[in-house]
Amino acid sequence: MPEPLKGIKIIEFTSVVLGPWACQLLGDLGADIIKVEPPKGDTNRNLGPTKKNNDMAALFLSCNRNKRSVVLDLKSPEGQKAALKLTAQADVVVHNFRPQAMQKLGLSYDIIKAANPRVIYCATYGYSKKGPYGTRGALDDSIQSAAGIASLMSMVEGEPRYLPTIVCDKTTALFVTNAVMAALFYRERSGKGQEIEVPMFESMVYYVMAEHIWGQIFDPPLAQAGYVRLMSKHRRPYKTKDGYIAVLPYWDNHWETFCKLVERPDMISDPRFTNMKMRLKNIDASYAETGKALAKRTTKEWLEKLEKTNVPHMVVNQLDDLISDPHLQESGFWELHDHPTEGKLRFARAPYDFSESSPSIRRMPPKLGEHSAEVLAEVGYSEDEIKQLHENQVTFVP
Repeated sequence: MPEPLKGIKIIEFTSVVLGPWACQLLGDLGADIIKVEPPKGDTNRNLGPTKKNNDMAALFLSCNRNKRSVVLDLKSPEGQKAALKLTAQADVVVHNFRPQAMQKLGLSYDIIKAANPRVIYCATYGYSKKGPYGTRGALDDSIQSAAGIASLMSMVEGEPRYLPTIVCDKTTALFVTNAVMAALFYRERSGKGQEIEVPMFESMVYYVMAEHIWGQIFDPPLAQAGYVRLMSKHRRPYKTKDGYIAVLPYWDNHWETFCKLVERPDMISDPRFTNMKMRLKNIDASYAETGKALAKRTTKEWLEKLEKTNVPHMVVNQLDDLISDPHLQESGFWELHDHPTEGKLRFARAPYDFSESSPSIRRMPPKLGEHSAEVLAEVGYSEDEIKQLHENQVTFVP
């Protein structure tokens, strides 16, 4: 069964997580991803636990499967020439350099388009080049601050905090994959390639303000920004007698069922909680009363009782618990693969299923320059020319 993007060639000039994870997602869908790395490799090659090779660390392994690695020194004329040869045969180019950097390297959209008019050129970086922040560098923490995520945390923590996940990198990566696939579809219809810009700041403001624009959606505003339910200091997993549990009696029928279950029928008729609108208006009180009720039994007791209802609830997993989670095990979410140098690796498979074309894990994360000779030969370099590029440190052939 062929993957949805089988036959699509993507040249990736990215590092860290945003670009690599986006391209990995496209690789899972079948695209041939050629990852162009500098002579020292992607910076994430050295981040996290390692087994046999220091440049095959955990963070690199989790973001770079289904790719071929080619080393090119893009600061050298020979490296730039080779990069242009690669892009001339590409369907898509993805980079996360700032705009002025790609111009300096001779790899701007205009230059690549001249040789490959059908190319889809996707640039993803901190801020749109159309605004005054356009020349600034950015990483996940700075975008969490700029997009309001850190300040959201101050409502429950008392001071701005970063979420303990690189939410901006990974969310923007999803926007990248969405944009690339839309552009491929447009090209299928029109025959035209195009340039795409996916800035992190704008992507995350779009993401955060979907619910938090709140009263600011009206002009003039009817209320401050911020979805009040999410900003309550009581919104957290509830304490039970022996642990924690997640419970959300959200809809009116959920609330009625829950109140009966916890033997608090008085809360059904309490004027503060009679419907969703009133519970939202009195959200702190609603959460507080829910917490008091759940504190009376153990987590296991509540799970057994809630299992028989339609009230949304769940255990509070630790990260390590996810590896053995029975649902993830049964659904085949985790896949074990043998890496030729790093031994057995555990990967999360692409989280969607297709009836006619399935994503797959076909290639293990590559060693630095593992495919340099192979890929350069595909764009016309002879064995002697590749050897010369290697000797001149323009490329690296292991």
